[in-house]
Amino acid sequence: MNTFFEYFPTVFQALNEGFLQTLKIFIVTLLGALPLGLIISFGSMSKFKPLFAVTKTFVWIIRGTPLMLQLLIIYYGPGIILQENVWGQGETGRFIATIVAFIINYSCYFSEIYRGGIQGVPHGQQEAGQVLGLSKSQIFFKITLLQMIKRIVPPMSNEIITLVKDTSLARIIAFQEVIWAGEAFLKASNGVPSAIWPLFFTGIYYLLFSGILTILFGLIEKKLSYFRS
Repeated sequence: MNTFFEYFPTVFQALNEGFLQTLKIFIVTLLGALPLGLIISFGSMSKFKPLFAVTKTFVWIIRGTPLMLQLLIIYYGPGIILQENVWGQGETGRFIATIVAFIINYSCYFSEIYRGGIQGVPHGQQEAGQVLGLSKSQIFFKITLLQMIKRIVPPMSNEIITLVKDTSLARIIAFQEVIWAGEAFLKASNGVPSAIWPLFFTGIYYLLFSGILTILFGLIEKKLSYFRS
């Protein structure tokens, strides 16, 4: 017990630093994947056959292969093929490669959620907008988009909470997120003897983060309840 209290400040500091990296992955991924996913969903619904085929194939490949594999290919692939490190050195290079992989992966998942939400809006409402003289962009933003948001909140919240846990996969390319920080203490890191208890505290970080998001999305669903028929 004395050992626990003696080393806890060191462990706590390391886990906090790792969690900040996890938080960076989470935030930047959302900032990139949410708009990109919407763009990809338009390709998935395009009436232009070549664009439709390319988009659907790309989404199928990304959704059908593990994120861990994509991380490895994106990080190591360009260096092997081009014989040059395109991502840069150290933590910055690993972070950029991680973000690229996560944004590509999650934008494809988000695109399918967007597509389902858009196609789930009754077509008659769009026709009503045309009768009122609204343009296609006005119909999308004033009719389709608002109702789509209500429909996609539950599946989108599930994917975003999954993203919280998937950030731990960044350790496969030695990016030092919170799991990496906790695991390091198994190998007697930072002057702390070999110990497994720091890993249990990483679980608390994930539980608290996921719990906050769950409450937040619950509040959002209540705010959007006026769309419920």
